[in-house]
Order: sequence, then structure tokens, then C-alpha cells
Amino acid sequence: MFWALIGAGVFTYGVIYLVALCLVDSDLNLAFLERFGKSISRIKGKVVFITGASSGIGEYTAYALAKHGVKLVLAARRRNELERVKRKCLELSNGSLIDSDVLVIAMDMCDLVSHKMHFQNAIRHFGHVDVLFNNAGRSQRAMWENIDITVDKDLFELNVFSVINLSRVALEHFNQRGEGHVAVTSSLAGVIGVAYSGSYTGAKHAIHGYMNSLRNEKMGKRITVSLFCPGPVFTNFLQESFTDKPGEKYGITTQPTDRRLTAERCGQLCAIGIANKIKEGWMAMFPLMPITYCAVYFPLIFHL
Repeated sequence: MFWALIGAGVFTYGVIYLVALCLVDSDLNLAFLERFGKSISRIKGKVVFITGASSGIGEYTAYALAKHGVKLVLAARRRNELERVKRKCLELSNGSLIDSDVLVIAMDMCDLVSHKMHFQNAIRHFGHVDVLFNNAGRSQRAMWENIDITVDKDLFELNVFSVINLSRVALEHFNQRGEGHVAVTSSLAGVIGVAYSGSYTGAKHAIHGYMNSLRNEKMGKRITVSLFCPGPVFTNFLQESFTDKPGEKYGITTQPTDRRLTAERCGQLCAIGIANKIKEGWMAMFPLMPITYCAVYFPLIFHL
């Protein structure tokens, strides 16, 4: 009788868990924190440095933070687009941010030598930086066996090495202050292997390796690390994706009928993740959440 009750309880828990996964657009921890965790307003007045802030997830994360009075460093290559995002951030802040609370920095993430100069610029402006949100990057669409090795190198240069280099620059500052937070936009491709995105999947797995190692080194200290792992999102990400040929862009836009998170929703979830300093957050429309859970926690079933 006792074991029957235990079995029934485990079965019921499993059913409830599965049903919940079908109803949310993130992992259950992030869904719980959205409702019961720290509000984004808890980091009002903090300084968040966002790369890739001129569009997509970076842009909408900036908006979600600005609404709660978070000070921002907006970094990307296109200054005119950054200025547009800045104006929108000031508007959405409803007076809680003034012009000097949003700093625009035009920078190329692949110009590694310039990283320290740009980060020091933000420190001079605000006095310090609290959070680095590494969001810049590009995806890929290609057959694995057709990919030119130059594409692998170019993709890793942007999606891995630039992220690692800027993070190390930020960590020098965070170590001096005794606290700080490094967040990175990874992907569900960094959790499970994604077909027709071989170089991109490899890069995101590399990011997980680097950041999980950093997190373990900083365990018990006031320097924290977050990995945000979106699935498909309505941005220009697909159009700008690498292919199998050097210098080529995929050039195909997303369709309104695609099942994807909006950039606004993804940005909101990233802002919640930053406020709560989550270790790892998954974000995607059904059925990707149940599929990802199955791949990670029940690999024998997933690979049947």
C-alpha cells in the first residue's frame, strides 16, 4: 500500500509537471520566478551593459529594463539604430530615466582590441557597471558537411571569442568591485544539437562550457553568471544568419505563421532572468519546452 501511494504520487507529479510545461513559454523555474521571484524594479538604478542592443532580443531587453528605471549602456555597430532604441527607452521609462542614464556606444564585437576602451567608457560615464549582458551574435542555416571551415572560424569569432573577451574585460572590473553579473544569450542549440546549424550549435555549446566553468570558479562569491537559451524568436536573426559559405547571409525572413516567441516576450524573460540572477533559463513556444526537458532529463527516450 505504501509503495502504491508513492508510485501514484510520482505519477501525479509527472503528469502535473508535463501539463505545466505545455502551458508555459519558458522552463518552470523561470515561469515561477516571473510570478513569485524578484521584480525587475529591484534592480532600478543598476547599470546594465547590453551588446547587440540595436535590434531583436537586446533591444527589447533594454525596453523591459528601462520601464523599471534600470540605467543602460546600449552597444552595437549601428549608432543610428542605437539612438532610436535610446529614445524609446527614455519614453518607456516614464521619467525615471534621464538622457545621461542611457549611454550609446557604437562598437564592433569582433574588434577585440577595442573592448576594454568601450567598457572603460561606460565606467567613466556611470562610475561602474553592474551587469554585462552579452547578446550580440548570429545564427546559421547550412548542411553540416557543406560548411566551409572559414564559416566555423568566423562564427566562433563573433559568437564565442568576442563574448569571452568582453566578459574577461568586465570581470576585471567586477573583481575590483567584489560583485557583478555576467549574462549571455545562448540558445536551446546550446542545450541540444540543432539540425542544419552545425557551427552555431557548436558555438553555443562552447559558450555553455566557458560560462559553466566561470560560474563554478566564482561559486560562493558575489559574481554570478546567467545563460539565456531562447528557441525561435521573431527577429531578423534568420535573415542575418551565416550559411555554409564565407560572407554569405541566409537572407530569408521569418513568416507570420511561424511558431516563435516575440522579441518583446523574450526580452521580458531575459530582464526577469537578469533581475533574479538565474543560472540558466530556457524560453520557447510549445512544444519545444517538453522536447527540451525530454532531451536533457530523459535522453534514452528522446533518442529512441
